[in-house]
Amino acid sequence: MSARKFTVLIIPEGSHQVRRFRIHRKLVRGMLGTALVLLLAVSVLVYDYAQSHFDQDEFARLKSVNLDQRLELASLTSQLQILQQDIQLLAQNDAKVRVMAELTPMASETMTGVGGAPELQPTAAISDLQQEIEKVRLQIDLHRQSQEEVQGFLNDQRSLLAAKPEGWPTKGWMTSGFGMRKSPFTGRRKMHEGVDIAARTGTPVYATADGIVSQAETTPGYGKLVVIEHGYGYKTYYAHNSKLLVKVGQRIKRGEKISAVGNTGSSTGSHVHYEVRRNGVPLNPRKYL
Repeated sequence: MSARKFTVLIIPEGSHQVRRFRIHRKLVRGMLGTALVLLLAVSVLVYDYAQSHFDQDEFARLKSVNLDQRLELASLTSQLQILQQDIQLLAQNDAKVRVMAELTPMASETMTGVGGAPELQPTAAISDLQQEIEKVRLQIDLHRQSQEEVQGFLNDQRSLLAAKPEGWPTKGWMTSGFGMRKSPFTGRRKMHEGVDIAARTGTPVYATADGIVSQAETTPGYGKLVVIEHGYGYKTYYAHNSKLLVKVGQRIKRGEKISAVGNTGSSTGSHVHYEVRRNGVPLNPRKYL
């Protein structure tokens, strides 16, 4: 049979007296049960305290992450507003310049219409906002390419204007025009491929467009001749000079002195024979005076 009571002996050190205590079995069980309950309660409290501490740390971390995301979202939204302002200015300027240059609108004109900044909610994904920024940047690149195209066109037009002959090569009066005429030497009708401008010998002769001297020498018929190539197929001739002031390969600007009026070659008096040719075809210089 199992004991119903337990005896506890206590023997103090240095004493011969023994103390006996009898504890009922139920009391022992009660004490053990109470101790177990207390242990479990303490364990639960310790776990709750640790979990609470962990939750607070996690909450603080998530709060910090959320704040960083809000700041990044605000920064990206500000960048998007600036980019959209830039694209609007670029679109306006590009349209004005294309109208002035008489160019067709951009092929991607329908892609460039944008409004104000989007009304994004704080919960909007940052990646979506970044995609919107990339779209606007692409539109800005398209407009920049358009402006480069316009700039290239205007530069080409500027070069063409500089190469196109304009103005009189010297101060004087016209004595013979462009076209068929009676030759002063043979009396037969012959094509006159330029105009004759009479002036005193030594009067300065000027280039009528920018270009490079391709010929500066004495030739049969023309006498002392200067030929300037201007680009875009244009070439001008200045003949019967008394003096040449330029050399082959020399770069010339419109209005620069190149020679002096004379009476060399097949000539009946002091004058300049002036020709304008394009792609080798003689043109009427009157159109360029």
